[in-house]
Amino acid sequence: QVQLVESGGGLVQAGGSLRLSCAASGRTFGIDAMAWFRQAPGKERVFVAAISGSGGSIIYADSVKGRFTISRDYGKTMVYLHMNSLKPEDTAVYYCAADHSGSYYSAPSRRAAYEYWGQGTQVTVSS
Repeated sequence: QVQLVESGGGLVQAGGSLRLSCAASGRTFGIDAMAWFRQAPGKERVFVAAISGSGGSIIYADSVKGRFTISRDYGKTMVYLHMNSLKPEDTAVYYCAADHSGSYYSAPSRRAAYEYWGQGTQVTVSS
């Protein structure tokens, strides 16, 4: 089992920045891709960004390209989401996810590719 705990959410004004963190524990050896998803009120959970186990593959949703950056600290089994130029439409609960049975070189955007999920952290962007 892998446990994921997110932190770093909060309230920020439009144009501001936040950094989300996700700490993995438990059976972390063998974690492949890690990703961030988000879910706005009344909407489905959607893909934001993913990074492969190798770190060589990184993908972003079109809505956050150029504003968000995903990174990974392998030694600490952490994944981060640096969010800049935040917009009110970025308001959502942000979830960290980990893939333990996929390819070391892939960074999937499909929810079904990820076996483990955190509890989420709220990000609210005021206009």
